[in-house]
Amino acid sequence: MKLILVRHGETLFNTEKRVQGGSSDTELSRAGVEQAHRLASFLKNEDIAAIISSPLKRAGVTAEAIASNHQLPVEFDNRLKEVEVGELEGLSLHTMSTTFSQFLMQWWKEGGAQRLPGGESLVELQQRSWAAIEHLLVRQEHRVVVVVSHYFVILVIILKVLDLPLEYFTKFRVDTGGVSILEIENYGTRLLAFNDTSY
Repeated sequence: MKLILVRHGETLFNTEKRVQGGSSDTELSRAGVEQAHRLASFLKNEDIAAIISSPLKRAGVTAEAIASNHQLPVEFDNRLKEVEVGELEGLSLHTMSTTFSQFLMQWWKEGGAQRLPGGESLVELQQRSWAAIEHLLVRQEHRVVVVVSHYFVILVIILKVLDLPLEYFTKFRVDTGGVSILEIENYGTRLLAFNDTSY
């Protein structure tokens, strides 16, 4: 299967540097809508068999733009929602309390192993998001599938298929609208593209 992982377009939370987890159903900014249209053109010639999206608006609108060139419905899967960040939801990284800032620094250093206050750990996120990908592997074994999701979801999926430890998430970054492509076959998995925003 050729798995095309797409991070949603930009939102105001992205530009304001606010924590945007699974409970923030934010909309695309004007720039984000433009990104979605450019993504649609970029992926227009791919022979896409299915488009699966997180149900959050920022991902859904991005997915719908891509689907518009392929006469395909967008399928929504709750398991592809962004990590639940609990008490950190919506907080500005610039004005966050010292307590939360220190926690986040420690969480980052420890590779996201701890559960976020009132939220999830990256282990839990990887388990639920990988379950969605396993389902696709059975259904679309030799086809091209687009998954539109979020920063941490994309990273934990890539780390899973490349058999890398979760703490490696600190070594990668996925921009809004970033496209990463995986080739998943019986003989193994290859990363064909990572965070492509060249379009």
